[in-house]
Amino acid sequence: MHSISSPLRLGAALGAAALALTLTACGTGDDTGGDGDTPLIGVILPDSASSDRWETADRKYLEEAFEAAGVEYDIQNAQGSREDFQTIADQMLTNGVDVLVTVNLDSGTGKTVIEKAKSQGVATIDYDRLTEDGGADYYVSFDNEQVGVLQGQGLATCLEGAAAPALVAELNGSPTDNNATLFKNGYDSVLDPLYADGTFEKGPDEWVPDWDNAQGGTLFEQMLTDTGAEIDGVLAANDGLAHAVITVLQRNNLNGTVPVTGQDATIQGLQNILTGDQCMTVYKAIKQEADAAAELAVALANGEEPETDASVVDPISSAEVPAVLLEPVAITAENIQLVVDDGFADPAELCAGDFAALCDEHGIG
Repeated sequence: MHSISSPLRLGAALGAAALALTLTACGTGDDTGGDGDTPLIGVILPDSASSDRWETADRKYLEEAFEAAGVEYDIQNAQGSREDFQTIADQMLTNGVDVLVTVNLDSGTGKTVIEKAKSQGVATIDYDRLTEDGGADYYVSFDNEQVGVLQGQGLATCLEGAAAPALVAELNGSPTDNNATLFKNGYDSVLDPLYADGTFEKGPDEWVPDWDNAQGGTLFEQMLTDTGAEIDGVLAANDGLAHAVITVLQRNNLNGTVPVTGQDATIQGLQNILTGDQCMTVYKAIKQEADAAAELAVALANGEEPETDASVVDPISSAEVPAVLLEPVAITAENIQLVVDDGFADPAELCAGDFAALCDEHGIG
């Protein structure tokens, strides 16, 4: 690493122009490894099964940002394997990355990788998920408790008019993902008072290992059986789990009558909203997240010490981690166009086939 120069300050407002990469490195960017002069940045994505965002959005936006900055990069996906996650990290460190950006599969594995990187003088960034007790230099994500608040508020709105007490099932994300805990903190802050005052009745509440959609569907099927198919609303933590829930509801002729939340504004999630099978999702402007992480990584690779406008407290170590936190947005059928206008959802894909008429109906194009 080079000597520290003047700080770089990062903004984090949703809807603002993409965070500019203010540093220019020599050489051209590719993914073949460093040449000794041009900074090399390694990125490890977690999987492509829990959400398609990692490959369709994060990879694309990170590549664009690194290429614009003129740095070399290596982006790999662990595909849900903790062993592969560590192997990829070892390879990247051997290849001489200046900065390692990781989306952990669990905090234990993530911490091992971060500690090894730091022992070799490599700067580290937690991307999207905080590695608890990991000691990363920076954290880039969204206000994840606010994501959960939007989900809880969305479900409450979708259940307005339902006979009280409406029975609500909660299908949480992975118990090893700190984000899933933050999401739950957020939506429970909305739902708990409604349980307490009798507006809602708290039903089954389950965590889904590794965000596995198939397991989520199995868990929800058991929830439906255990409650005699009397569930009135489902707080599903992301669009993948929401679709698993909707599939079970379809088999029981309940889809469209039981509101289901989501997150990530995936094409499938948006289409489920258009059909009325899903009541809302949460859009996170991933381009802004990727741009912020890339800007931090480039600054660190060039020996700078960036400053951020926020920080988070590690729930295990109590350490304060400098952070960039972006604002999420609730999406319903009424404002899907926002996701299209932002360039996140391709209208040709969203409105293909049978969805064309529904897009027309909602003014999407």
